[in-house]
Amino acid sequence: MTRRKPSRQSSPGVRGRRSASRQPRAAGSGRKTRRASRPQRQPTRRRSPRRARLGGSTIRLRSTFLVAAFVLSIFAARLVQLQGIDAAAYAPMAAADGATTITLQADRGVITDRFGQPLAETIQGSMLVADPSMTADQATEIAAVLHQRLGLDYIDLVKTLRTPDSRFAYLARRVPPGLADSVMAELERRGLAGVFNYRDPIRDYPGRDVAGNLIGFVGVDGSGLAGLEYAYDHELAGVDGSETYETGPEGARIPLASSSIVQPHPGTGLQLTIDRDLQWYVQRRLATAVEQTGGDSGAAVVLDTRTGQLLALADVPSVDSADPSAGGHELLGSRAVQDMYEPGSVEKVLTFGSLIDAGYVTPHTKVTVPPELHVGPDTIHDWFAHGTERLTTAGVLAVSSNIGTVLSSERMPGAMLHHYLHSFGLGEPTGIGLDGESSGLLTPATTWLPINHDTIAFGQGVSVTAVQMAAAVAPIANGGVRVSPTLVSGTIDADGDITPTAAPERHRVISKRAAREVTHMMEMVTGPDGLAPTAAIAGYRVAGKTGTAQRVDPNCSCYRGFTISFVGFAPADNPRFLTYVVIQNPRDGSGGGSAGGPVFHDIMSYTLQKYGVAPTGTSAPKLPLTW
Repeated sequence: MTRRKPSRQSSPGVRGRRSASRQPRAAGSGRKTRRASRPQRQPTRRRSPRRARLGGSTIRLRSTFLVAAFVLSIFAARLVQLQGIDAAAYAPMAAADGATTITLQADRGVITDRFGQPLAETIQGSMLVADPSMTADQATEIAAVLHQRLGLDYIDLVKTLRTPDSRFAYLARRVPPGLADSVMAELERRGLAGVFNYRDPIRDYPGRDVAGNLIGFVGVDGSGLAGLEYAYDHELAGVDGSETYETGPEGARIPLASSSIVQPHPGTGLQLTIDRDLQWYVQRRLATAVEQTGGDSGAAVVLDTRTGQLLALADVPSVDSADPSAGGHELLGSRAVQDMYEPGSVEKVLTFGSLIDAGYVTPHTKVTVPPELHVGPDTIHDWFAHGTERLTTAGVLAVSSNIGTVLSSERMPGAMLHHYLHSFGLGEPTGIGLDGESSGLLTPATTWLPINHDTIAFGQGVSVTAVQMAAAVAPIANGGVRVSPTLVSGTIDADGDITPTAAPERHRVISKRAAREVTHMMEMVTGPDGLAPTAAIAGYRVAGKTGTAQRVDPNCSCYRGFTISFVGFAPADNPRFLTYVVIQNPRDGSGGGSAGGPVFHDIMSYTLQKYGVAPTGTSAPKLPLTW
C-alpha cells in the first residue's frame, strides 16, 4: 500500500500564485512515493496583505473630536454657571471666604499754567497692601523691612499685619514704583508672603513751591486739603474704580473664579491764568524784600489790566506743595486772598477817582493843608511834619498827605463814598475760586462817624486783601472799567481739550476821563518830585502809589507795627500790567516807597520784557503840585 506524498506550500509573500496546496497525482501514474518522515500537517492558508482603509481612520478622528467637544462643553457650561447664572448666589460665599476688593485709583486732573506747563500732575505709583491672615505669623519680620525701606512706623505696621478676621489692609500708599518693586523683591528673597503691590497714582508738583500757596496739596488718601486742590477737589478727583476677585488659601488669585471690574474715570484738569516763570520770579524777589526788611510776610500780585487775569499771585512764606509740612507755617493757604489788613495810602487812589468822577475836584483843585486836623476829639496828622502847605489835589496824592485827602473827601457825602468804594470791589470777595477768601471789611455808611469817613478816605478803618486791592486799582488803568479778576481760565478733559471758563464780569466804576486824570496824578508819584522815584522804569511811563498803614495787633486790639505797600501799572499811557506789593510788619523802618517801590520796579520790568511790551515813546504830563 502506498502513501500519498505531502503537499507543498507556496513561497511566502508571493502574490498571484495558485492555491498553496496541490492535488495528488492519480494512482498508477508509474511514480513511486516516499514515506513521510513526520506526520502530515494540515495545509495553512496565507492571508493576503492588508490594504489601507481610509474610511475607518476618518471615523475614529471624528469620534475622538466629538468626545473632546462634549467634555469641553461640560466645563464651559459650568464656567457660565459660576460666573453668570449663579454669580449672585456665590458672591456672598466669595465675600466670606477669599474675596479681595481693590480700589482702582482714578488719575487726578492736571493743573497747568497759562501755557500748559504742569504745576500739579499725576504720575504712576504703587500701593503695598497685606492679607493679615497670611502675615500675622511673620508680622515682625515684614514690619522691620517696611520700616527700614519706607520709613513707616514699626509698631503700627505690626498691628496692621496682625489685624484679626481681615483679608485686606493698606500698608503704604503712593510709593514710587521702583522702590515698591525693590521692597517686594526683598520680601520675596526673605520668604515673607502676604504683601502685594498694586497701582496707586502719585500727585506730583514739578515746581515744588512755585504757586504752592495757590495750588495747595493733597492728603495721603489723594483728596485735596488746601488751595485749588481743595476748592476744586470734586472736579480734579475723578471717580475711583474697583476690582473684586477670589483668592486661594495662599493669597494667589484664582484664574477662573468670578470677578468684577469697575473702571476708574480720570478727573477734570484746570488751566490757570498764572505764568509759571513769572510766578517763580515774583516769589523770589518778594522773599528777598521780606528778608531784607525783617518783615513777617509778604504778598505780590501781577494782573493783566485788560482781562483781569492774574499772571502771578505770590506769598511769602511760600508752601512747598510736595512737602507742605516742611515749613512749619501756620497758614498753608494764600495770604494774598485770606489775610485782611488796612491798605493805607494806596486807597487814596480810589478816593480821588471817586471825587473826580463825581465832579467834586480836579487834579488842579487847590487845598490848604494845615499841620494837623482836629475831627471832634481826634487829631489827624500827616506822615511827615510840616507847616501849612498849599497843594493841588495832584500834589496831595504825590506827597501822600492824609490831611489833604480828608479835606478833599469831606466834599462828598459818606453814602456816596461808600457806593464808589463798594463799586471798586471793597467789602466783598473777588470770587477767584479759592476757598477761605476774605471779603475784607467796609462797614455800612449809616454806621460811620465823621472820623470814620475821614480815616477811610486815606485807607485806615477799612480792610482789604492783596488781590482785592489790586483788582480795585485796576479800573484806573482800564479806563474806569472794573474786570473781575480770574485765576482759572479753563478746564481740561481726559483728551487734553480745554473748555474756557465764562467771561469775567465787567462794570464801569468811573468815567474814562476820571481814570485818565487819576493816572496822570499817579505818574507824579514816580517822578523826580514824588515819593517813589525808585519805582520808575527807564523808557516807560509808570503810574504808582505808595502805602504805609498802621497795623492792628489782634492780641491787644491796638495798632502795633505797619503794613507797607506799593501799587502801579505800566505803560501809564497805554496800561497793560498792574503790580501790587505788600510787606507786613517790616522792622527796618522802611516805607512803601523805599521798600515796595524797588520790588515793583523789578517785577514790572521783568513782566514788560517777558511779554515784549515796548515803550510808548510819550512823555508824562507835568501837573502842578503846589499853588
